[in-house]
Amino acid sequence: MRTYTVQGIILKRKNVGEADRLLTVFTREQGKMQIKAKGVRRIASKRASYIEPLNIASLTLYKGTGMPILTEATSLESFPLVKNDLQKIGIGYHICELIDGLCPENQESNEVFSLIEKIFKQLSIEQEIGVLVHAFEVELLSLLGYWSAGAHDLTGAKASFFIESILERKLKSRQILPSLAS
Repeated sequence: MRTYTVQGIILKRKNVGEADRLLTVFTREQGKMQIKAKGVRRIASKRASYIEPLNIASLTLYKGTGMPILTEATSLESFPLVKNDLQKIGIGYHICELIDGLCPENQESNEVFSLIEKIFKQLSIEQEIGVLVHAFEVELLSLLGYWSAGAHDLTGAKASFFIESILERKLKSRQILPSLAS
């Protein structure tokens, strides 16, 4: 079949051409993948609001010879409580940056998808988010095989520095969110 449906979390988007976008999505079925969303920047586009970063969406894709093309989108969860709080949305972008940097493309990981879904739901209701983010970072590193419980002590900022050493670059989100640096 050339058309299929996936459930995914929109990690980032990039404008391409006059009306198109490239989406980086972490899906339950195929892991991290790139999707081309044709025409979504037009005013009349009905799909544009469903493919915003931090949304969980049901995406119908057409698989041709190259990159999958988005044909339909429906929002499953948009996390309005996260998006209405400046600190929480910054944490949300930090989470997306970690997933985008640490997860390889086209490698299914149901556990990572569930972890992302869980952290966004917790961000919606929790007020003490520093502990949540640190626990997410450590669990993500464990799931992806970068860290095991007895290897090192990953308390405080050590997890962020460890992640930066894996990525071989500074995390952009640490620069704009001082609460992540400590």
